[in-house]
Amino acid sequence: MQLQDLRPGATFGPSQWVEVTQARVDAFADATDDHQWIHVDPERARSSQWGGTIAHGWLSLALVAPVVFDLLQFERTMLINYGAERVRFPAPLPAGACVRGRLTIGEITTVGGGTRIAVDATLEQDMSTDGKPVCVARILLQATESR
Repeated sequence: MQLQDLRPGATFGPSQWVEVTQARVDAFADATDDHQWIHVDPERARSSQWGGTIAHGWLSLALVAPVVFDLLQFERTMLINYGAERVRFPAPLPAGACVRGRLTIGEITTVGGGTRIAVDATLEQDMSTDGKPVCVARILLQATESR
């Protein structure tokens, strides 16, 4: 796909499934120094309202990246994160679940040296019983043509 082929309103997905293992949750806890028991103590978390450990909300948001790189593959274009807006975590993401995402292109604007793309991302998990997404966010990507 070429960057110039993107249009507001275009939808992509679903992406490939990404497994969220307890090891991944633990590694995220180590990377962020957030070792709250609901994330890293499976035994204690069994007595929680979720019946087990859940991923950090910020880990759920971080999982938008593999969705973007699965669904938006450009030739000779570098994508970097510019920011995120309207981030919500409507449902927990249990350790052991898999997530996949869908993307909708929002505004596309030309900025100095590149293109800014607003992308509405929705992540769903395979163990959901109520159909609520685990993360809904508008992310902003900065695209620059590489040589």
